[in-house]
Amino acid sequence: MAEAVDMDAFCESFKAFAIQGDTKATGKDMTNKNWAKMCKDCKVIDGKKVTGTDVDIVFSKVKDKSARTITVDQCKKALEELSAKRFPKDDDGKNKTFALIAGKKPGTTGVTKASKTGGVDRMTDTSQYTGSHKERFGADGKGKGIEGREDIADNSGYVGNYKGEKTYDKKVKK
Repeated sequence: MAEAVDMDAFCESFKAFAIQGDTKATGKDMTNKNWAKMCKDCKVIDGKKVTGTDVDIVFSKVKDKSARTITVDQCKKALEELSAKRFPKDDDGKNKTFALIAGKKPGTTGVTKASKTGGVDRMTDTSQYTGSHKERFGADGKGKGIEGREDIADNSGYVGNYKGEKTYDKKVKK
């Protein structure tokens, strides 16, 4: 039988996967989505003996009836159940399954990264603007704000192009 797995490292990995992608997560419990990600990233799911469906079924078995998450202890039970499928006829399958997860962190494969193409630079280069757009920026490339607009809206309450503007007080008798 191989040496025991460092359970502190396992708990740290559980916490890292539990908070992945959820700003409100505390790391004490894990959702089904994060459970499946942990099993996939740590190669518990091999596609032959253990599939994504198996992982979902085991999650549903070990969680409390009305809960949507599992705790560390429930995660251990679920992994014990999966280890029987992942490493059949192996007395040390449980430790091997825990070793797959201990010390691992969530991967970022498939995450959208910032664009490194020249297209973004061209779109934000104000020196290349033409026409009326060019007038909204100073020589330093910074926007002029409201001063850069030729036609500023008149918020005086009068209808546009009204010739008798500011004559109301003259018409009203006091």
